[in-house]
Amino acid sequence: MDWLTGLMSYFKRIRDAVLNALSIQASQPEPEIDPMVKRALIVGLGNPGKKYENTRHNFGFWVVDELARRWGAESAKKERKAIIADATIRERRVLLAKPQTFMNLSGEAVRALMDFYKIDVQDLIVIHDDLDTPLGALRLRKTGGAGGQNGVRNIIQHTGTQDFHRVRCGIDRPPGRMQPSAYVLQPFHGDDIITARNIVDRAADAVETWLTDGIDIAMNRYNGTLDEIPR
Repeated sequence: MDWLTGLMSYFKRIRDAVLNALSIQASQPEPEIDPMVKRALIVGLGNPGKKYENTRHNFGFWVVDELARRWGAESAKKERKAIIADATIRERRVLLAKPQTFMNLSGEAVRALMDFYKIDVQDLIVIHDDLDTPLGALRLRKTGGAGGQNGVRNIIQHTGTQDFHRVRCGIDRPPGRMQPSAYVLQPFHGDDIITARNIVDRAADAVETWLTDGIDIAMNRYNGTLDEIPR
C-alpha cells in the first residue's frame, strides 16, 4: 500500500511547501500589496483548519495551493477574513484567496476583498466542489445559481449577483442514504485520491487559461471528464 500512502500525502506535500514558503517570508519584512493595482481575484472555497484540510469540501483550497506553488505566490498573509497571496502570470496580476470564514460565510471575505482591492465581478473566479458534477469532471460556468453549494450561495448574497465565473470540481453524490453534509466533510479514498489529484491539476490549468484567454476558451477546453480534458 506504499503507493496509496504516497498519493494520500500529495496534498500534504503541497500544503507543507506553501507553509514553508510562508515561514521563510515571516522572518522578513512583509511587503505591502498595493490595492490600486488592477487584479483578478481567484477564490478557492473550503474550511480552515487541520480537521478539514483533506475533505471533499476543500477542493477549492487545494487548487489555490497548487496555483500558489506554480506561480511562486508572494506576500501571503491573513487579511479581510481570508488568507491571500499576490502573484503574476504572463503579466496578469492576480490575488489568490482562501476565505477563513468557513464555507457557509465565504461571501463575507469575497465581498471585503473585492471592495478593498477594487476588483470587478468579471475579474472574479470561484473554485469549489460540486455534488452534481461527477468525480473526475470539471464544469466551468460564466454565471448561474448556487446549485446547493452554500459557499457560492453566500457569495451571491454578498456580491448581489450570480454573474461571476466559477470552476466546479466534481465530487459526485453521496452513496446510499448518506447526508450530503456528512459526505462533503469526508476525505477521498482509494483510486478516488488519484482522480482528485488529477482534477486539481486540470482545474489549475483551466484557471490559467481563463486568465490568459478568457472564460469561453477555458470552457471549451476544460469542461468534461479527465478523459476529455487535454493534458
